[in-house]
Amino acid sequence: MQRRNVLKGLGLTATAAMAATPAFAQSAGAAATSPSAWPAPQLATGTRLGHCRVGNGPVACVVLHEWLGDHVNWEQVLPYLDPARHSVVFMDLRGYGWSRGMSGAYTLDEAVADVLRSTDELAIARFHLVGHSMSGLVAQKLALQAAGRIQSVTLFSPVPPTGFRADEAALKALNAVIDEDEAAGRAITARTASRYGAGWLHRKLAIARAAATPEAMRGYLRMFTTSAITEGTHGLTAPLHVVTGALDIPFYRGEPLRNAFTLAYPSVTFETIEDAGHYSMLETPVRVASIIEKQLAAAG
Repeated sequence: MQRRNVLKGLGLTATAAMAATPAFAQSAGAAATSPSAWPAPQLATGTRLGHCRVGNGPVACVVLHEWLGDHVNWEQVLPYLDPARHSVVFMDLRGYGWSRGMSGAYTLDEAVADVLRSTDELAIARFHLVGHSMSGLVAQKLALQAAGRIQSVTLFSPVPPTGFRADEAALKALNAVIDEDEAAGRAITARTASRYGAGWLHRKLAIARAAATPEAMRGYLRMFTTSAITEGTHGLTAPLHVVTGALDIPFYRGEPLRNAFTLAYPSVTFETIEDAGHYSMLETPVRVASIIEKQLAAAG
């Protein structure tokens, strides 16, 4: 019973799904995005991550993605960003999206090094940083490692510095998400409080299935379930803002998450989006764009 409760809290049990989970096989192969939404995206070359720069303003911001989605998750936010003030660079980690052809070890250190090397090649000396879910862990490590370059850190539904601890049963369920559409549907549904219909599930699963290679998903699953940031956290100099969705699973919004961040980063601030779950950039894109721009303005 206790194990089942843990799995339920992580959104990995059958009871977390809607009463009638639709068949996803046909939708998973559908096009997840319109290429015209992204101005001149650049595929990964050498050791530089695939990316797309949106806007040409003087304030630079690097945006990373989650485990079940690549840059496409952020597409609905684009119309609400100010291209005259900001230069927002959306980056895909190895094995995802514009970096799908890049394989690797998929470790936390590798991801941090990839982002820093890519910003170097793009001549971005200082920048703001945005992470979502698993890349929240990457963003934290990056901000500590390159403190002099990071102007602010904004994290949406992030993995806390303690990592995403999962027992054998939870890991088995998470691995099933990679291969089984019904398992992925249950996880997505749980992370939005079962409030949306079949159209939402089809769309989000299409994004997830088009986003990454299975190898990359397994690699990053190992990363965020085995990695933790335990040293030097009090040395974070950049402002850190954590945004959670009130409709997310407890792991990503509850007191344990807030306590983990507060203990690690004494100056962290928090904000809750009442009408969103784990995927706020898809659920409430206007609010997300506003939060990002406010954080950029506040940090200078």
